[in-house]
Amino acid sequence: MYIAVFDIGGTSVKYGIATEKGDLLIEDAFPTNAQLGGETLVQTIIDKVKTLQRDWQLDGVAISSAGQIDNKTGIVVHATDTIPDYTGMNVVKRIGEAVALPVTVENDVNCTALGEHWNGAASDSDNFVCVTIGTGIGGALFAGGQLYTGSGFSAGEIGHMTLYPGGKACTCGDEGCLEKYSSSSALQEMLFEHLGVKMELRDFFDRLRDGDEDCVPLFNRWIDDLTTGLKSMVHMLNPGLIVIGGGISAQGDFLVNAIKASLQQKIMPNHGKNLDVRVAENGNQANLLGAVKHFLNERG
Repeated sequence: MYIAVFDIGGTSVKYGIATEKGDLLIEDAFPTNAQLGGETLVQTIIDKVKTLQRDWQLDGVAISSAGQIDNKTGIVVHATDTIPDYTGMNVVKRIGEAVALPVTVENDVNCTALGEHWNGAASDSDNFVCVTIGTGIGGALFAGGQLYTGSGFSAGEIGHMTLYPGGKACTCGDEGCLEKYSSSSALQEMLFEHLGVKMELRDFFDRLRDGDEDCVPLFNRWIDDLTTGLKSMVHMLNPGLIVIGGGISAQGDFLVNAIKASLQQKIMPNHGKNLDVRVAENGNQANLLGAVKHFLNERG
């Protein structure tokens, strides 16, 4: 089985050909050109699928996309204005009719969780939370071995839990949301505010490992905010595992150990007995692999 798989991001669309075993045979990317709108984006994907069909006998198309996605009908329930006119589009119908193939679409963070459960950090866990830390903070929930998406396909919006009532304005329209203080972007803003320099996070973590006296207190504050949000999630859901994804997960054990130490000080003892924290294992391929798994679940 050959599946064309796409991961729609704000700046680029990663794509490839995958097998039913999760092997990516080819992998490439093209610019999202988000400012041109949802219709242009979908047409670009259609054109790319048709190009792939010249060389591959495709069995379907699997898509990972930002936004709140109705994974049954293929409708984008809600997306930010980053891609104008994307909200309300039926991606599955539009692409499926154009290329005459079965098509599935799922939220990108849900795809990360699906991929990690299929073949990654959560392969041995049926009750876990996946938290992706980047420009914002996303979440996906697994319960009893199944992805839980809620009554309106919107479960897991961890980044929009209120951390500081009346705090920083958030893109969701509220104030004081977790992602305004604990995302990678929030960490970089904090560094600029307190150190007066724009610093790449990899350089920041290098300085942390060296015990830099300016960086350590800022990191501790950031971790404290992050784990305060995670505490509420742990007490509500009682997961056995938290998987940390996003670019910052490249910091590996250094990041995980800091999260574990802070979180264990905050949660009730019984919630911590069986709780583990791990970084995602699939890296930049996580969403692609998860999209394939979703396709197989729905169509395989």
